[in-house]
This record gives sequence, C-alpha cells and structure tokens, in this order.
Amino acid sequence: MKALLLHDKGQWREMKVEETETPKPGTDEILVRVKAAGLNPVDYKTGQNGSPAWSYPHILGLDAAGIVEETGSDVTDLQKGDRVVFLADMARKGAYAEYIVTKAHTVSKLPDAVSFEEAAALPVAAYTAYQALFFKLHIQKDKSILIHAGAGGVGGFAIQLAKYAGLKVITTASSANHEYVKSLGADLAIDYNEDDFVEKTKRFTDGLGVDYVLDTVGRDNATKSLKALAFNGQIAFIAGQPEMNESINFAHPISFHHVALGSVYQSGNRAEELTLKVMGDHLVELLAEGKISALVEQTIPLQDVPKGLEELETRKVKGKIVAVID
Repeated sequence: MKALLLHDKGQWREMKVEETETPKPGTDEILVRVKAAGLNPVDYKTGQNGSPAWSYPHILGLDAAGIVEETGSDVTDLQKGDRVVFLADMARKGAYAEYIVTKAHTVSKLPDAVSFEEAAALPVAAYTAYQALFFKLHIQKDKSILIHAGAGGVGGFAIQLAKYAGLKVITTASSANHEYVKSLGADLAIDYNEDDFVEKTKRFTDGLGVDYVLDTVGRDNATKSLKALAFNGQIAFIAGQPEMNESINFAHPISFHHVALGSVYQSGNRAEELTLKVMGDHLVELLAEGKISALVEQTIPLQDVPKGLEELETRKVKGKIVAVID
C-alpha cells in the first residue's frame, strides 16, 4: 500500500508517500481502506518527539474515515463495505495511508449523508470537546462557559456543542476570527491579543464568573482562567494543568478535569474504549442532522500533509484540514 512514511523522529517535514506493507487485522479488529484523514497538532508534536511504542518507518494520523475492507473472525457488527469513522491508536501505525487496522468496538458507522471528509474532521478535535463537555464537566443548560481558542478544532467543536446544549458561550480568538466563532454560536468573542479575558468574562457574567472553562492553550492560560470561574466552577484542560495548590480555596471552591483522549488505548479499559464509539455515534448523528458543522476549511492530497502540519504549527489555522486519500 501507499503511505506517508516517517523514517525517524523529528523528520515529519520530510515525509513522502512510499510503498509499505498492508497491515492485517486481528480477531477483534477491522482493516479499513482510508478515504480521508484529518490533520491535528498532535501529529507534528509526536512526529517531532517520537514514541517508544513505534517501529520505523512509522505512519502518523489519528483521524480516520473510510470503508471496511476486511473483518477479524470475532467481529460481528461490521462487514466489508461499511462506511466508518474512528480515532486511531497513537501507539500503532496511523491513517496517512491507504489502509489502517483498528479495534472494531471503537468504530462508528457513517450514514450516506456524512462525507468521508466531514467524518475525518471529527475524532481528535470533536471527541475531545465532547468528552470534556459531557463526560468531564457534565454541562447543563442555561449555564455559562469560557472556551479558549474557539477558532481551532477543539474550540470550534466545543462552541457548537455547548450552544447545542443550551449554554451561554464566551470564547477567545483573534479579532480576525470573531465573526467566524460567532457563526459557530459564541455569544461573546474576546481578542486574546488585546483584551483581558478574565475582566471581559467577569463583566459579561455580572461579576460572577463562568460556570465552566475549557482550556486548550496551556498551563499559564489555564491558571489565569481559574480567576474567571464562578463559585463551584469547573475547568477542563487538555494542554497543561493549571497551578492547583494555591487555587484550592474554601471560600471559592472549584473542580479540575484532565482530558487526555488519546491515551485510552493504552489504559486496558475496554469500557472507556467503547466511549469512543458512543461519542462518534452522537457526533455523526449531529452532523447528519445539520446541527453541527465539521469545520473543514481545507482539503489536501496525502503528499501535502507535511505542508498542512506546518500550517498547523503556526497555531493560526481556522477549523480543520483534511487529507483526501484516493
């Protein structure tokens, strides 16, 4: 099969499409012919640092959508020809290839109304947002949330899902992206280059602060975000934990939630792996019904993935970039 091969850590910019061996599915796995694969910052980050679990040449790519080509002997609920989407296992060879193997119980089927390109935008970004909002924060209607980096993948899906759930949504984004994030459902957009998001958030919430924060930026930003939380507020973070010790205050109690979607395959916890399918099923349904957008801003051929990852590295990409694999 053809695949975009990473020959050693740090060499992701030099990846080229080459021939490599087609994988074989295990008894509880499926072989999928990849039709589209989403790009994510985790790809260039892991491509730079490598992993002890990898053998080289490695194949990056965690967002996968395609057609079932072969099923393992124990797989009963999927068959050849099914259209599917799933989050790939970071420890195994990924989706920037013609074929990929994955565990059958983590896969969501696609209706004809959802394209492969739309589906491939979901797993890393949308599943992360979904897990943070519904499984960690347990968001409730009429509450308020501050979502950082709303123009990005996780932030963009989080805005849409929070609005779908009936929340008041505040987000941070550059002024050039304010109309974009408002089109996704944000009630207030704050320019992180110009404004103090704590002050603006407090003003918008009559001095009380928000009920929830989703931080996708980093440790310092997450720590500052604690000041924007209301009494009994909650923060979910994916890019570095806030400073907790000095934040534990009897007079202003708050709760912390660590979101780390990609490590589920290494947990050995099948029940948690099954939540990938649960999230995927609901997100695909919302896409098919037009209740959320897939945020696809660019589609590119497989050979242009390194350039796409370089764009992501600038942290100025809006929405999602998806590679189309013929």
